[in-house]
Amino acid sequence: MTDGSEAARPAPDTGAAERAVAAVWRIESARIVGTLTRAVGDFGLAEDLAQEALVDALRQWPIDGVPRNGGAWLTAVAKRKAVDGWRRRERLDERMAVLAHDLEREQAEAADAPPWDRDAVDDDVLRLIFISCHPVLSREAQVALTLRVVGGLSSEEIARAFLVPTATVQQRIVRAKKTLAAAHVPFEMPPRDEHTVRLGAILGVLYLIFNEGHAASSGPDWMRPELSLEAIRLTRVLAALMPRERDVHSLLALMELTAARFPARVDAHGEPVLLADQDRRRWDRGRIARGRAALAAADARGSGRGPYGLQAAIAECHALAASVDETDWDRIVVLYEALGRIAPSPVVELNRAAAVAMATGPASALQIIDRLSASGALTGYHLLPATRAEMLLRLGRDDEARSEFAVAAALAGNDRERALLEARAAER
Repeated sequence: MTDGSEAARPAPDTGAAERAVAAVWRIESARIVGTLTRAVGDFGLAEDLAQEALVDALRQWPIDGVPRNGGAWLTAVAKRKAVDGWRRRERLDERMAVLAHDLEREQAEAADAPPWDRDAVDDDVLRLIFISCHPVLSREAQVALTLRVVGGLSSEEIARAFLVPTATVQQRIVRAKKTLAAAHVPFEMPPRDEHTVRLGAILGVLYLIFNEGHAASSGPDWMRPELSLEAIRLTRVLAALMPRERDVHSLLALMELTAARFPARVDAHGEPVLLADQDRRRWDRGRIARGRAALAAADARGSGRGPYGLQAAIAECHALAASVDETDWDRIVVLYEALGRIAPSPVVELNRAAAVAMATGPASALQIIDRLSASGALTGYHLLPATRAEMLLRLGRDDEARSEFAVAAALAGNDRERALLEARAAER
């Protein structure tokens, strides 16, 4: 009971606070961690401080309310924790004094501050992206760290996306931080002569993340679109930070044009719908327009198309065609030939064979596939026998086709794709 002298305080809305914290973190995590890394000079410490600030937000926001500028609030709390830690270790140096001065100013402004001044922090985000994909880290660690500190995903979300235990993701992140610390990786952009190599690694990580969402390598679902959409979001950030880089715009174009087909790639039950059977009215025209604009931006750089640009051009051919039969397959074959010259790989050759089948018929395509099979370059890759089976089927060699579909099904790691191939093998 209450005596009426003081109004009863409403119960804290913990659920609303958790949603607010998650939203702020997803949007602002890269800037928060980047700003903290510049302030404390230690990438691992910055990420830990940011996580501690999140815990404080979960405790305080249900009681005090969600601040207008949640990102500034989290940054200020994290910096206060850094100052307190230095005081406890009796490391009262000039860096702490500067940080404390900045903290006082930020705390005075945080309550009514406008949204982030993006021009002031973009350099920090760019540095953070380069650190997350530093060459001293393994590709698995680069992916986990990029999704964690740049994408703002939790360890649990990353684990679900790649179907690995949460503990595995956490270990990768911890090891990555220790590796960066042991290598004394500075929080700065690499020298200009290293930009191309380092940017290539970053784009490779984003491409890998997108492809895993586009065609899941394992698990019960054929696609994990949320993973691809996160890769698109991160690539957009990179394109805004590095607007003069042709390959960034090219990769963004490839992602947008490919993702445009996502609404039609599965049916209501989550079963795969192949390109020939897709309802093209369901393709996302907004994504197609954005993808074409990004490809035009890449072409405007005037240095010709690289591997991502050529793949984007292939995706554009599909996006503009009213049907499979009306697709410009001759142009797609030429684009694959160009891609094979600047970025040769057996997978590119296999894709070229599929395009050749549509342009000139399955017999010539089968010759390309048989050469690939004889080389052993794609041993264990389920799409090799699956593509060969399609060619055999079109040539009327049904028994051989069913046998190849069975081989492909045995190699497939994804449950939905395996079931589709098994069904093809059982057809009479």
